[in-house]
Amino acid sequence: MKNLNSEYESAKHKANTYMKNGQISKYFTALLEMNRCKRLMLAVVAN
Repeated sequence: MKNLNSEYESAKHKANTYMKNGQISKYFTALLEMNRCKRLMLAVVAN
């Protein structure tokens, strides 16, 4: 769970950086990574 949380925070930081730099495709990729981590965290909590 801690690993997923750190991956989520890392992707969140990357997304913010890419958004500020105007790198839209990398920004969307980072958002998808955030979404994947969030869904996995919810699945872990549900079990």
